Amino acid sequence: MEPIVFVPGLLCTELLFARQIAAFGDSPILVADHRSDDTLAAIAERLLTAVPGRFSLAGLSMGGYVAMEVMRQAPERVSRLMLLDTSARPDTAAQTANRQRLMDHAAAGRFDRIVPALFPMLVHENRLEDAHLRQVVEEMARETGADAFLRQQRAIIARPDARPNLAAIACPTTIVVGEGDQLTPPELAAEMHRAIRGSRLVEIPGCGHLSTLETPEVAIRLMRDWLSDRSA
Repeated sequence: MEPIVFVPGLLCTELLFARQIAAFGDSPILVADHRSDDTLAAIAERLLTAVPGRFSLAGLSMGGYVAMEVMRQAPERVSRLMLLDTSARPDTAAQTANRQRLMDHAAAGRFDRIVPALFPMLVHENRLEDAHLRQVVEEMARETGADAFLRQQRAIIARPDARPNLAAIACPTTIVVGEGDQLTPPELAAEMHRAIRGSRLVEIPGCGHLSTLETPEVAIRLMRDWLSDRSA
């Protein structure tokens, strides 16, 4: 049985996919290490070294950036691809400036300011007062820590424009986006969908950027459909 590889987003850990990992526990599962390196290329190389043979690959947000880099480096290794709440575009100047501001906080010992600054952008507007959701986000951030956060941000800032490589993706691909995703909104998902021939695009109502946490059962259903695609 082929393994499923999950790649979390910035400041996220395996908790981002906890419900999905539990649902597909009969399959070999690996959560990629996206905290030890400060370039997407190195993160993708580490992932490819850790997983033997072919695998199904799902990445959310930064995890999607890593997944697209894996597709650039070794497309023959990936049997199916899921891109959740992510973008193929490089950072804009405004995004980089905002990242640098958060990095300055972390480098100066003010890491505790990061989640309060980010949380309103991470979840749907209807979930802003969801204490459990905020607790999970805070727990993932604490586990990640300031040093790994800085490495992740450096990798994200330097990421290449992945759009030129999308047309070469030939494996079954599902693209998922929350209807209320402020960080990587639906139009960016639609852009990837248009470029990846035969891909499936799903927009989740009432969901923000963290679709696997905000709407876990929907994500499980979509992954079940994705994993049952026998054209891979």
